[in-house]
Amino acid sequence: MSSAAIATVVKMMESLSVEVQDKVAEHLREYINDLQDETQWNESFQRTQQKLVAAAQRAKQEIAEGQAKALDYDQL
Repeated sequence: MSSAAIATVVKMMESLSVEVQDKVAEHLREYINDLQDETQWNESFQRTQQKLVAAAQRAKQEIAEGQAKALDYDQL
């Protein structure tokens, strides 16, 4: 499966020396990995967003009711 954009990038890379092609390929790998990580994070956040909102509301309610305790950082 090849799009016009991919074909354009391939032609551009073919005009470069092998050493530069290797550098560009490594940068593309890193960039694509970053994009995949970001996509996974966004999907995970979307799946858990309602739980996060509910937890924040519960914490706010506990604080308002005086049920919350200060966090002791030394016990972490």
